[in-house]
Amino acid sequence: MKKIIVTIFLCGALFIGITSCKNMGNVTNVKIKEVSSEIYSKEEIENAIHIIINDFKDDWGGCTLNEIYYIGDIKNNDFIDWARRNNKEEVIVLTSSFTVSSYAKDKSLNLNSEYNNWNWILIRNKNESWQHIDHGY
Repeated sequence: MKKIIVTIFLCGALFIGITSCKNMGNVTNVKIKEVSSEIYSKEEIENAIHIIINDFKDDWGGCTLNEIYYIGDIKNNDFIDWARRNNKEEVIVLTSSFTVSSYAKDKSLNLNSEYNNWNWILIRNKNESWQHIDHGY
């Protein structure tokens, strides 16, 4: 009887562990590509990247973040209107690639697929923390 109870407990714990993993985005092996900037310091870019990595981990269950990096100064300037529309001074845009499994939390994504050039838009006023406000193509 004890063996059956222990087996049931272990199977239940394993099931809970697996379903918990499915509810979290995988950021374990994400590659962070370094892109230099005349607008933002390396630390400012890294802070924005880590905000997105944490958001991805928390909200993108069933997805794996493969790569993320700053889009570059020239392309970033194309998004300045995002800051102005939200009464902020600065915008930073990151781009990434990620894969979607068959059990993705967000059903609007194409299951069993890969997304490339996915943008993450963050805004702030000078000397404030970045705020993630939108994402997509």
